[in-house]
Amino acid sequence: MEFEWSASEAAPAAAALFAWGANSYGQLGLGHKEDVLLPQQLSDFCKPGCVKRITGGGGHSAIVTDEGDLFVCGLNKDGQLGLGHTEDVLYFTPCKSLLGCPVQQVACGWDFTIILTENGQVLSCGSNSFGQLGVSHGPRRCVFPQAVELLRETVVSIAAGLRHALAATASGLVYQWGTGLASSGRRLCPGQTLPLFLTAKEPNRVTGLENSQAICVLAGSDHSASLTDAGELYVWGSNKHGQLASQAAFLPVPQKIEAHCFQNEKVTAVWSGWTHLVAQTETGKVFTWGRADYGQLGRTLESHEGWKPEKQDSSLPCSRPSKSTPSPLHCLTGATEVSCGSEHNLAVMGRFHQQPGMALPGQLIGDKASQTLVCRYHGNMAFPDSPGNLTGICCCERFRWRSATALSPLETEQTVKTGSHVPRTRILKESGDPLVWGVSLLGLERARHVRGRHRSQCLGPAARAGSAIIVRSPRGLWGWPLPGPLPAASPPCPGPAPHGH
Repeated sequence: MEFEWSASEAAPAAAALFAWGANSYGQLGLGHKEDVLLPQQLSDFCKPGCVKRITGGGGHSAIVTDEGDLFVCGLNKDGQLGLGHTEDVLYFTPCKSLLGCPVQQVACGWDFTIILTENGQVLSCGSNSFGQLGVSHGPRRCVFPQAVELLRETVVSIAAGLRHALAATASGLVYQWGTGLASSGRRLCPGQTLPLFLTAKEPNRVTGLENSQAICVLAGSDHSASLTDAGELYVWGSNKHGQLASQAAFLPVPQKIEAHCFQNEKVTAVWSGWTHLVAQTETGKVFTWGRADYGQLGRTLESHEGWKPEKQDSSLPCSRPSKSTPSPLHCLTGATEVSCGSEHNLAVMGRFHQQPGMALPGQLIGDKASQTLVCRYHGNMAFPDSPGNLTGICCCERFRWRSATALSPLETEQTVKTGSHVPRTRILKESGDPLVWGVSLLGLERARHVRGRHRSQCLGPAARAGSAIIVRSPRGLWGWPLPGPLPAASPPCPGPAPHGH
C-alpha cells in the first residue's frame, strides 16, 4: 500500500512511525531481528511528517520522503536494497546512489526492487535470476539501482510480484517483464503459445489492453492487474485461488472483471495481496476475492466460492469448475486507506461524510485517517496522525473484520492494569465522544520465517485469548498480551525462500 499527501494537505504536527510483525531480516528497521508483536515507534531517521510512501517486499522495506529521498532496510542477500553491498541492514538507511535523483514510487518484489523517479524513469536492483530487473543480458543480481533502458516512455505507476514486474506509462500503456508467470502458464495451458510479455526478461507491452488507458498496475505472487481511467479492472496470470474472478486456471492475456461484480460501479482503487485482491468503488464500497484460508477476505465464503484443487480436464486445459466472486465488506464502506500483505490486510476508517444512498459503518474512529499504513508480507507499519488520536485501524481476524473498539479512560486504565479481556465490539461513550479511544487486535495469525521459508500459525478461537491488544488513548499507546496458549505452527505456506531460484 502506498499513500501520498495532496498538495492542499498539511502533515500533522506530531506524526510518528510505528512497525510490528515478522522481523527475521531486520525489515522493521528497529535495529534487531526479533519478531515484534506490538507496534514499536521507529527512531527519527527522517522527520515522520515527511514520509510520503511506505512499501515492503519478501524481507525488505522501503520509505520515500516528500523530498524524494529513499530509505531502505532488511534482507539484502541479492542487493535488493541498492546500497552497493549484500549485507542485511537493520535500520532504515538512505540509498545514497539516488541522492539528487528524487524518487516518486518504490515497488518491492520478493527479492528485488523497482524504483520510479519523479521524472518518470524506472530503476531496478536485486535478483535478476528470472529477468525481473528488466535487463535481459544483465547479471544475476545488481547491488546498485540501474536504469531499465527499454522503458523509454514516461512511467506513472510500477508494481512488483514474486518474479515479475510491471509499469504503466503516461500514455496508458502497460509493460511487463520477468518470467515468473511463464511456468504456471505452460503447465496450465499446454499447447498454447504464451504472449511474449509473459516470457520476456525485458519490458514488453501487455497485449489485450489496446482499447483501454491504464492509470495504475498491481502484482501478486503470480498474477497481474491494471486499473483503467474508465474504472475498469483487468487481470491476468495464475488463477489458482480465484483471484482473477474467472473460470480459467490461467489467463494468458488480460480479462476485464465485469462491472456487475462490483454492483455496476466504477472501481477507483485496487490493492493486491499474494493471492487475493481488494477493490474500492466510486461510492466507497470495498470488495474482496481470491484466497481465503487465512481469513484475508474478511468474510466467510459462500459455498459456491470454495476452491478445491482438481485434476485438469485435458480437453479443457484452462478450465476450473467455479470462481471466486468479488463480494462487498459492508463494515469497510468508506475506508480511507487499505493495505494488503501476503495473507492479511489492514484498513483505516476515518471520518467520512455520508453521501445519499450510502450506508456507513458505525465504527468510525479517529478525527481523520492515518497518513500511511502498509502491510508487508509478514509485518506492518502504521503512521498515526498524532500521538493522542487512534489511526482507526481495522484488523482482519480469522474470518471477520473487527473494528477498533472505543474504551472509556477508566476501563482502559483498569484493563491495562489487570490484563482482563477487552470487549471487541462494544462502544463505550465517555464525555459524549469516544472517538479518541481505540483498540487494535493483533496476533490472531502469527507468521515467522524458518530457514528462509515462512510458516504461519492460524489461531483458532481457543488461542485468540492469547492475542495481543493495543490501546491508543490521549495518554499514549498501551499494549499487552492476553493469557492463553498458542497452537503449533501449521505446515509451511507455499512459496520459495527469498533467495530461491
